[in-house]
This record gives sequence, C-alpha cells and structure tokens, in this order.
Amino acid sequence: MERTFAIIKPDGVERDLIGKILERIESNGFKIVAMKRTLLSKAQAEGFYDVHKERPFFDGMTTTMSSGPVVLLVLEKENAIADWRKLMGATNPADAEAGTIRKDFAENIERNTSHGSDAPETAAFEIAFFFSQTEIHSH
Repeated sequence: MERTFAIIKPDGVERDLIGKILERIESNGFKIVAMKRTLLSKAQAEGFYDVHKERPFFDGMTTTMSSGPVVLLVLEKENAIADWRKLMGATNPADAEAGTIRKDFAENIERNTSHGSDAPETAAFEIAFFFSQTEIHSH
C-alpha cells in the first residue's frame, strides 16, 4: 500500500466542499488513514512549501494557504500518489479533465481547492510535517 498526502485548501473548506471531496476520495478506492481540520499559520505554510521559497508565487501561495481552515489527509491505496494527482486534475482548473476535483470545484489556479504530493519523497515529508505516526491508522 502506498500513502499520499492531501489538503482540502481554504477555498474548498470555505465553500463547504469537504463532504463532496471526501466522497470522491472514498468512492475512488482511497482509505483515509488520517485526517484533521486546522488553520495553518503563515510560518507553517512557509515551512510546508519551503521547496518553492525562491519562486515568485511563494508569498501569495503561503498567504492563501493560511487564510482559512484546511483539511489535512493521509490517503492510502495502491498507486496512491499518481491516482490522487489524477483525481485532483491539472493545477490550473482550466486545463483539468472533466470529472476531476479541480475541474468541478476549483475557481482558478490560486484557488484550486486541493493539494497532493507529487512523489514518494514529497509524500513522506508532507505526511511527517503534519502527522505523527500515532495519528495514522491503516485499515
């Protein structure tokens, strides 16, 4: 079983999309093995996105991610990382395939509703950034 990390971003929480997104996750064969709703501080968002700190979008992205509550998730299934990225859709919802979370729910590239790890190393870092091993429970 592979694990990936997912976030329902502030724009998704604020628009009451948590239930709809969780339903998509479960109906696509993912097991939710850890979940919490929290408000990220600007410093937490900066630490989480540290890999992007030199990029021009860093300040805007970290401000957006700390602008309201988020739902943090650890998802488990075979091929979880690639399957979650496929279910989310392209970063820019205008380019996302029909039936993906971003095509159906995202407002724009900044308010794109969800985040997912892009590789096993990223998933390991992102999961450990927010969850201790005692908070993760496989089925």
